[in-house]
Amino acid sequence: MLDKVTRLLLVEDDEDDYILTCDYLEQLDSHTFDIDWISSPEQAISILSKNDHDICLLDYRLGASNGLSVLKKAIANGFSGPIIMLTGQSNDELDSAALDAGAVDYLIKTEMSSSRFARAIRYALARKDVEGERVERLKAEAENRSKDRFLAHLSHELRTPLSSILGYTELLLQSDFSKQAENELGVIYRNGKHLLSLLNDVLDLSKIAADKLELTLSEVNLDSMLADVYTLMRVSVLDKGLNLRFESLQPLPLIVRVDATRVRQILINLINNAVKFTEKGEIVVSAWTEWVDGKEMLFFSIKDSGMGIAPEKQALIFKPFEQIADVESRSVGGAGLGLAICAELLARMHGSIDLTSRIGEGSTFTISVYPGDIGEVERQVLNFSSGSQLQAKSAPCKVTGRVLVVDDLRDLRMLVGHMISTCGARVDYAEHGQQALEKVRIAEAYRSPYDIIFIDIHMPVMGGKEATIELRKMGYTGPIIALTAATMKGIHEELAALGFNDVIPKPVDSSSLYQCLQDYLVSPEHAPQAKNIHSDKAVIEKKQRFLLVEDDQDAAQITQLLLESLGVETVITSTCAQCLQTLNHDQQFNKVLLDMHLPDGRGVDLGKQINQRYPDLSLVIVSGAEPDPKQIKDLNINHVLLKPINLSLLETLISS
Repeated sequence: MLDKVTRLLLVEDDEDDYILTCDYLEQLDSHTFDIDWISSPEQAISILSKNDHDICLLDYRLGASNGLSVLKKAIANGFSGPIIMLTGQSNDELDSAALDAGAVDYLIKTEMSSSRFARAIRYALARKDVEGERVERLKAEAENRSKDRFLAHLSHELRTPLSSILGYTELLLQSDFSKQAENELGVIYRNGKHLLSLLNDVLDLSKIAADKLELTLSEVNLDSMLADVYTLMRVSVLDKGLNLRFESLQPLPLIVRVDATRVRQILINLINNAVKFTEKGEIVVSAWTEWVDGKEMLFFSIKDSGMGIAPEKQALIFKPFEQIADVESRSVGGAGLGLAICAELLARMHGSIDLTSRIGEGSTFTISVYPGDIGEVERQVLNFSSGSQLQAKSAPCKVTGRVLVVDDLRDLRMLVGHMISTCGARVDYAEHGQQALEKVRIAEAYRSPYDIIFIDIHMPVMGGKEATIELRKMGYTGPIIALTAATMKGIHEELAALGFNDVIPKPVDSSSLYQCLQDYLVSPEHAPQAKNIHSDKAVIEKKQRFLLVEDDQDAAQITQLLLESLGVETVITSTCAQCLQTLNHDQQFNKVLLDMHLPDGRGVDLGKQINQRYPDLSLVIVSGAEPDPKQIKDLNINHVLLKPINLSLLETLISS
């Protein structure tokens, strides 16, 4: 017998039939019934309207009244449970009328002693349970959709003002004003970035909880990815007086198939935590492969010489909102989300995370990810050396010329480009060799060739070696510099034979880069006047124009200022109607940037209209939340920019 009690309402005006029905119900071992007996039709309608019962047995004849009228009124008043109609004799017409009125079954009272009665009760309750589950599922789905809409709206509302805060701060830091308020601007910028990091963590955790987080697997150069992480983390480590060392314990595959963004996110999170809780000593990141359950897994360990973690805390730190440090002391910042997100991401990548730690002796986090089938992939021992000095804030040399930086990792690409641009050279970017070839062809066609090319060796689509061979075949005679983490014996001779002029090892050292620029580019005072005039003319001829559709005035203004600081003429409209009106008179735009949420419509719908009227225009979605891929699948979308917008994002957009 089941423990759950089923509340049953029996509407019957014959006491003998009531007693018999109770006896039959007690004989059913599938349910335990709590029976309420009502003989009055009016009272039955009143009670059924409260919807407090799981099932109702309703007699067809209730004195002078008709059970069908009770049935119809009860359902109309909101009773959602099954109603079985009871009658003293068989009547096909009555059977059909009862079912049409909403009854789930029709029983003759003489059948109540048979198995048909038990089956009718059981089926009616089963259908009720199924319907209840369906309703609950629909409610849950509606709530999830509501949560998704809320998160998207919240993300947009928070990221939009962050665009203004970070954008204006970035502009001020690059202006003469920063000399008077460099410290204050630095505080604003760092706290703005910290706020953005917390926002990303909360949204990531929400996506994980809703099972909405998707991984994007692709072939990634492991040496480039680790060099990128090293370069990004080196400054913050040195700022605290610590040493950062990367090492490979064995030859590692050069190409792995992972979600590079998420693996970098995990490594950076763990290294950041190590920096937070380490006051002196070093942080060592080790990498190796190991067979686990028939699969070769990629392992990383992040070891610090910090304060260590108490045993009772070790089981808690992978839970959301748990922090290692005492919350009240606030000795370190953070919301306690990072490790929880790392654990969830690794689980989705068929990996794991483990911790060993002792108080006062430091901690070691060990993570594993599945790198795909790496059985036939070329392997090398990677060797990362940690420099002892911070990179200089200002470049020690001044040069002029056009430079192309080619690397599949955006952050590393932009870092190298920024270092070059501080010396005075103009920088363009490419994500792989094939894109580099196209950019060189375009530059030659405009009679404004690149004076030097920095190119990564290992990239998807086309690597640096293949691209250099093709560049030389095309007739490009300028210097080509290899960026590579592979610094084995003989690499210089091999690359020179392929057409390279020089090699800069990864992680890129600023002094090596600056020396290379001095060797191959000319200083402004030695640049021929005619060349400068010609270059300026080429810049004017090729100046880009963007149409920005953004209803937030502050966000629109800072995006316009950032774009114009990069030499892009920008026209602003704030609604769908204004955008279409502008395009009706002027279609000479390289790109149209569409905000997802506009006062008179959605950016996606506006994009569809633009595609229909002006199919040659290049569209870019600007959003405070990641748009649904299904929404933009059919649009001619070249890029999606996630707010807050910054200079590096816009530089990448302009160069694409």
